[in-house]
Amino acid sequence: MGRRRVLLLNATFEPLTALPLRRAVVLVMCGKAEVVHGDPGGLTLHAATLSLPVPSVIRLSTYVRVPYRAQVPLTRAGLMHRDRYKCAYCGGRAETIDHVLPRSKGGPHSWQNCVACCAKCNRRKADRLLEELGWQLRVVPTAPRGPHWRLLVHSGDADPLWKPYLGVAA
Repeated sequence: MGRRRVLLLNATFEPLTALPLRRAVVLVMCGKAEVVHGDPGGLTLHAATLSLPVPSVIRLSTYVRVPYRAQVPLTRAGLMHRDRYKCAYCGGRAETIDHVLPRSKGGPHSWQNCVACCAKCNRRKADRLLEELGWQLRVVPTAPRGPHWRLLVHSGDADPLWKPYLGVAA
């Protein structure tokens, strides 16, 4: 229970973030949020005067305006999630990150130039261009899109009840 996360929805059912269980319970107890889905196992928190189902998804009582975020920052976890932990060259299990146009040859550290890669392909490619090896990318790398993408990066251990709220990208 200590590391459990709870999906926080805006009043309009738009996903905002994943909270620690303790913070979610405080929001519900203060009347700032309501439980949309409880724990699938039926767990309940008991206090002296009340009982509360352990939440999996909660919704704020009032609408919160979310500031516009122009760009998703490039992180290792985000890149691996985007490429579904598959090597961009051979399709095997990805363990490392590779720059398609090597940084030593002026390649940027960007979503469009970085791909997930297995260790074997990364060693073989080294700092060479794809044309030198006769290789092709299986998928063209692009920056992730969607309003809930930041949530998806860390949702590997997410509750299945979250899927309807995260949309098609989940």
